[in-house]
Amino acid sequence: MTIAKFAPSLAARAACAAAPPAGSGAITTVSLSLYRFAPGPPRLWAFWMMAEARLRLWRTPGLRFWKLCGGGTRGGFTPIPNMEICAILAVWPDTAAAARGTESGVFARYAARADENWTVFMQPLSTRGRWARREPFAAGADPGRGPLAVLTRASLRPRALPRFWGHVPGVDARIAGNPDVLFRIGIGEVPFLHQVTFSIWPDAAAMIRFARGDAAHAGAVQAVRAGGWFREELYARLRVVGARGSWGGTAPLATGEVAA
Repeated sequence: MTIAKFAPSLAARAACAAAPPAGSGAITTVSLSLYRFAPGPPRLWAFWMMAEARLRLWRTPGLRFWKLCGGGTRGGFTPIPNMEICAILAVWPDTAAAARGTESGVFARYAARADENWTVFMQPLSTRGRWARREPFAAGADPGRGPLAVLTRASLRPRALPRFWGHVPGVDARIAGNPDVLFRIGIGEVPFLHQVTFSIWPDAAAMIRFARGDAAHAGAVQAVRAGGWFREELYARLRVVGARGSWGGTAPLATGEVAA
């Protein structure tokens, strides 16, 4: 198993997870595994597995929270499903469990059938909101090194669908054109209604510059708040502590931005 590390080591992070700083709570590890499938039988298999994989994920030892998601076209930033891509977001008790778990069970079955796969390992720094009425990420001490990942998840009100998706192309174009973005993808549990956006930045300063300085992004956020478009939402910042595999034929965090 080869994992590119952005903290001293996954083993070291696991040791820290076993004895978290006082008052910080349990330090969990979040993994996001992406799988790309070739046309024909591999994509049919992936579609069929959407049902079976849920049962297998429920039975995975140590898995505290998980979501099986599909992708969308144009990097996931449209509501049109993309049968090429599947994703599994998972929360583990520590980095050692995450490293083992994402190479076994249903994760291994997806990887064996996929043309390529990439998994990024993260530790939550801050989170607000809920996902399926749960608070899945237990924020802990900042490892202090590595890129910053930002995850947003929204459950949309049906009446807001046209306006929300009308804002997405403009915001995505600005993110795609931002040289600081190391990686970005959109995924979701249910087409149109549930949207997860995931991006990786070199540091917090780069992310904040975009969030506060981009007019299209600021306008979209204001419209969401004023219109009450979301039934439920979650926003999380996570420190990237490692990655494994490739996406688009490259290691995204080593070569810059790669979109789905």
